Order: sequence, then structure tokens, then C-alpha cells
Amino acid sequence: MSAFKWFLGFLKKYKWYMVLGLLMTTLISMLALISPYVSGIIVDRVIIGGELSLLPKLIAILLGVTAVRGVLRFFYQIVFEIASQGTLYEMRDKVYRKLLQEDFAFYNRKRTGDLMSRQTGDMDAIRHFIAFVIYTVYENTLLFLFALTMIFTVNHKLALCMMLVLPFTALNTYFQSKNVRPAFRRNRERFSSLNAFVQENISGNRVVKAFAKEQYEIEKFNKENDAFKAAQLNASRVWMKYLPVYEVLSNALTIVLMLYGGYMVIQGEITLGQMVTVNGYLWMLMVPLRFCGWWINDIQNFFASLEKIYQTYTEEPNVKTPDNGKVRKHLQGAVEFRDVSYRADDADIIHDISFKVEPGQTVGIIGTTGAGKSTIMNLLCRFYDTTEGEVLVDGLNVKDYNLYDLRDNIGMAMQDVFLFSDTIEGNIAYARPDCPFEEVRQAAIKADANHFIKNLPDGYDTIVGERGVGLSGGQKQRISLARALLKDPAILILDDTTSAVDMETESYIQNQLKKLNKECTIFIIAYRISSIKEADLILVMDNGRIIERGTHKELMEQNGYYAEAFRNQYGEIPAEILAKEGEVNGQK
Repeated sequence: MSAFKWFLGFLKKYKWYMVLGLLMTTLISMLALISPYVSGIIVDRVIIGGELSLLPKLIAILLGVTAVRGVLRFFYQIVFEIASQGTLYEMRDKVYRKLLQEDFAFYNRKRTGDLMSRQTGDMDAIRHFIAFVIYTVYENTLLFLFALTMIFTVNHKLALCMMLVLPFTALNTYFQSKNVRPAFRRNRERFSSLNAFVQENISGNRVVKAFAKEQYEIEKFNKENDAFKAAQLNASRVWMKYLPVYEVLSNALTIVLMLYGGYMVIQGEITLGQMVTVNGYLWMLMVPLRFCGWWINDIQNFFASLEKIYQTYTEEPNVKTPDNGKVRKHLQGAVEFRDVSYRADDADIIHDISFKVEPGQTVGIIGTTGAGKSTIMNLLCRFYDTTEGEVLVDGLNVKDYNLYDLRDNIGMAMQDVFLFSDTIEGNIAYARPDCPFEEVRQAAIKADANHFIKNLPDGYDTIVGERGVGLSGGQKQRISLARALLKDPAILILDDTTSAVDMETESYIQNQLKKLNKECTIFIIAYRISSIKEADLILVMDNGRIIERGTHKELMEQNGYYAEAFRNQYGEIPAEILAKEGEVNGQK
């Protein structure tokens, strides 16, 4: 399907609005022929012929035509605006829904500002085309054809002389269309790049200020701005070559009328009134010629924007929900990885990962930065698909589940905490917006967030700034944890969730999580040994592989990476204390 055919699929819902608008446009164009014709009669029969009795009737006709055209123009602009806004609403909604269906890989490739420009600047070019360009081009085309026809009825030789400009106009139009389209495409690309840069820097303004890099970012912005300016000027240079030609051709019509038309009046071939009539039609020829170049610019800008939108829309996600995906409203929480490997961008991320977790167990994952800990959880949630092997939940491959039902059973407090510009209550209740407030409060209590929320000026109704601005890292993590807990998931994933909280708060949270053990399977990704020490299974990862596995006691006995990490965090502890601790953990 072409981009334009895709666009017509949205526009056809408003086809009757378009038909009505074009019919009114046609009627307005036809009525425009009356005024020059009546003006000619006034000159020949009233001014020259002396038939003064005709004057009131002719003036009434002129006033009536003007009034009718004004009313029709008012209504046809409303009709086209309704069609444009309706089409834009449907298209923007469709594109936004498709953006929500895209996977992580798509957003890894795209910049936020670039995607925003699809929904703003490019969409506005679509609206402008429907609401203005279509009826303007159609109306002026009709005016040109009608006026030329009427001039033929006055005198065919005069009409033929005026038609001499048409081949030059057509040739100029062809070359302008050919050259201006790639220029507008480059223009839209530079606009998207500039928009993406500004969005990124506004979001990261605290980092800019922290490193005192304002001048550095200004210089980078100037480069983007200069590139956009250059693209704009290059596009301008294209149509600047052609617009003067249209101006010359349109004014040539006046010269033809004055010289040849005046000569014909002197020779008696046409009357003075007929020349006035032709002069009245002249603007109908001149306006289309004069503004033809501008309309071509608008049309090419429309096609450039449409192609950018369609290109984004047609990118298919690698991760899709199966047509007949298994629907389970509540999973048990059994998880198994069978020989799982994942490769992205020609780099091996994880290799031959295998482990099995029973419902209600807690799994701790620890390892070096970039070892693949978060990737394992992303594969479980099916944010990415495995390159090799299988990820099973309750004995069924995650690829066979309905994607939304699978994720609806998983609660996740992510490493990169994102909070919406909403109230704290709204952020916690994101997964269940209609749940009672008491459940929100209980989730906050479990996450040890209730006490600091109550101390805020508006409590749970406090508006959180964009991305949680105004809250500390630990506070954001606890709200994120409360959001995951409120979901009441079968599988709970905590990705470095307590790294920014103090040890006392972490201990409280760990105690709350113990109460969930029988209710859901818990995965904890952490760098602190204290966060995972009491897990039923601890996986130690390095370079995309599981290098150690077992309970805390078993790993300490192996005296490998885990034991070394423990000693780095806790210092050297006498062996008899470790042995005693291991016995206690074994009893638990």
C-alpha cells in the first residue's frame, strides 16, 4: 500500500463532507463569473447605451451574488475544517496506537523528538492540505477554466492569445514539482533532528547544569539549527527560481489584454463593455498563475510529511502477540529458561541460560555491570524474543501467550524509574486506576513510602514533576515498587529497586516481600548482597553466562565470585559466624 492510498483510507470516512465542500466550491466558482459579465453590461448598456432603468436590477444582482458567495464560502470552510480535523484525529490515533505496539528494539533505534515531530509538525501538514490546499487548488483551477471559457465566448482570438502562457506555465510547474519534493523531504528530516535534539536537552537539563555544559550544548544546538536553516534556504532557493516566472506569466496576461484587447476595441472587433468583462475575468487567470508555485510547495510538503508518517507507521515490531495467543487471567508463576541465548546488533548478550523456578520462590540475580541480568527479565516479559532456546511460564512458551495477558501477570519495578506527571496516587495506581484508595495506601506501606508521602504538602494528591522531578532517588524507587505491588502480580521483578534506599528501609522492604512469597514468584536483580541473601535461588552472572548458582550458604562454600562480593561488602567475617549464619538460613 502506498502512503497516499493509506491517507485516502482515513479521508474516505469524510468523503461526503469533501463532496459537499467541493460542490459548494464549484458553485462559488460559477457565481464568480456573473460579476464580470454584469459589469460589461453596465458599461455597454447603462453607461454607453443610457439604459439607466437596468442599473438597480444589475446592482441587486451584484450584491446578491456577493452575499451568496460569502455565505457559501463561510460554510464550505467549516465543512473542509471538519473533514481535516476528523481525518487528522483518526490518523493521529492510529499512529499513536501503532507506536504503543512497537517493541523495545524500535524505541532503541528512534529518538523521542523525531517521533514527536510525526505527531505534530507532520500531522499539521496533513491538516493544512485537507483544510486549505485541496479546495484552494480546486477552486482556482475551476476559476481558470471557467474564465478562459467565458473569454472564448467574448472573442476567440483574444482567448487564444491569452492561452499562449499555458505551455510555459505547465513546463515551469513540472520542473518545480520535480526539484522541490526532495528539498522538502530534507527539510522535514532536519526539522525532526532539531526537534529530537531540543527534546533530549530539555529532558536532560539537570545533567547539563550539573556539568556546566550550557555553552557546549548551545554550540551543538547551533549546528542543528544551522542545518535546519540551510535545509529551509535550499528549499527556498528551489521555488525562488520558479515563482518569479509565474509572476511574469500572470502579468503578461494584463499586457495582452491592454495591448491586443485595446487594439480590438479601437478596431471595433469587441465593445468596451466586453473588454471590461474580459478584464473582470483576468484576475481568475492571474491568481492561479501567480500562486501556482506556492500551492505546489504545499502539495510537496504534504507528500513529504505523509511519507515520513507512513514510514514510521509501517515499521513492524519484532515482538508480536500471536493470533491465537493463550489467555490466562492469573498465572501460577512457575518460570523456566531452557538453553536461552539472545543476540542483538551482532553482539551476544546472554548465552545458554538455563534455570527453573517454582511458584512462590524468590530468585536473586547478581553480577557485573552488563552481564545480562536485566536482559533475562526482558526476555521473561517478552520485551525481546530469544535468539535460541525457550522461556516458559507455567510450562508454556511465552511466545504462545497473549502478549498483554502475559505482561498483565507480571509486576515490574524497573531500574530506570519513570514516573508520570500525575499525582502520587495516580502513579501508584497506574496498573489499576479504579482501585480503592486504601489499596493504594497499603501498597505504599509495603514499599515503605507511606510515611514520606504523608509528609508531602498534598499527600497522595501531590503532583509529581516530569519523570519524578522533586523526589529523591529512593522516594522514586519506593513509589515504583508500590506501583508494582499494587498490581498483585503472579511474577514480581525488582530490577535494582532498593539501590537508592538506606539499609533500614531495605530491611523493611525485604520483610514485606517475604509475606508475598506464597503469593507470587519474585525476581530480585541487585548489587547488594543484602537484597538477595535470603533468596531460594541466587544466580551469579558474568559476560552473559551463569557462572554460579545456589543458595547463599552454597555460594559462600564455593568461595567464588559471590563469596568475594560478599567479603567486599561486609568485610572479612570469621568462618564460624558464616557457618552459623548458613545453618540459620538452612532452617529458614
